[in-house]
Amino acid sequence: MNRRTDQASRVIRASAERLWQAWFDPDQLVRWLPPGGMTGEVIALDPRPGGAFEMVLAYTDAGAGSGKSGAGQDRIGGRFVELDRPRFFSHEASFKSDDPAFLGVMRLEWRFDPARDGTKVTCTARNVPPGIRAEDHEAGLLASLAQLAAHVEGRQAGQNWERDER
Repeated sequence: MNRRTDQASRVIRASAERLWQAWFDPDQLVRWLPPGGMTGEVIALDPRPGGAFEMVLAYTDAGAGSGKSGAGQDRIGGRFVELDRPRFFSHEASFKSDDPAFLGVMRLEWRFDPARDGTKVTCTARNVPPGIRAEDHEAGLLASLAQLAAHVEGRQAGQNWERDER
């Protein structure tokens, strides 16, 4: 089965080190990573090669969606593959789901490259399960990057909106 690759980028006015901290501090991660209408809970976050990563994303409105893992939740878990602080990290992740459309291991790669006005953050998702629609995934990746920017820049998400790069 041929799975697709999705990618989104954004220049954020923060250092790569600051962005790294926002990713690997569980209290910060749950403030910016969950898509709108969802909350997050970090179950495991061991940032070293082979270390565990697990998160539960829950819909705030019970009627908004059933979730990939049922009961209005998306449970995603996996392991870190590579870490090169503060430039790059990758992790493999799988949804805990009974729906075959969401099964399989997806590899997420986060790159932090110097840019004129801060750091260009690029998220690449490889081997995306077919149950995740491309347009939904793109919107989710862009929203997470916008929320990350708002978080580290100290402003509300949606303020001072700039066009994201793809």
